[in-house]
Amino acid sequence: MKPILLTLSVAALAACTSSPAAKTAETPAETRRAITQLLATQTAAWNRGDVATFMQGYWRSDSLVFIGKSGLTYGWQPTLDNYRRNYPNAAAMGQLRFSDLRVTPDGPEAAHVVGRWHLTRPGLGDLQGQYLLVLRHLNGEWVIVADHSS
Repeated sequence: MKPILLTLSVAALAACTSSPAAKTAETPAETRRAITQLLATQTAAWNRGDVATFMQGYWRSDSLVFIGKSGLTYGWQPTLDNYRRNYPNAAAMGQLRFSDLRVTPDGPEAAHVVGRWHLTRPGLGDLQGQYLLVLRHLNGEWVIVADHSS
């Protein structure tokens, strides 16, 4: 009798803890596609001169960190403020292009991207560099939680 009771208890516990409706983790290929789409959306926003929409790809948190030539910036709003100060209009923003992208899933909830960026800015001079992005899957979407651009 005890083995049957134990078996029924284990089966009931398993039924309560597993849900057929639960979302399975993304595959590495799905993660790469989602992050590549995020970067494409950011690029399109930047190239329209829309910094606010570009920033939607970043974690809206005081814990966001941006590392650039001027040092460390913590927080979503200070990062947005820096972008607006350094790129005050569409001409200064130029046209952004990412290349040599390497999107690497680091697990179901984290990934990083290494690549190059290039801004074409006629009359102002082009800018370019490399970057490392750290992303997390938060609230159902991928967001940049750390950006080291040089």
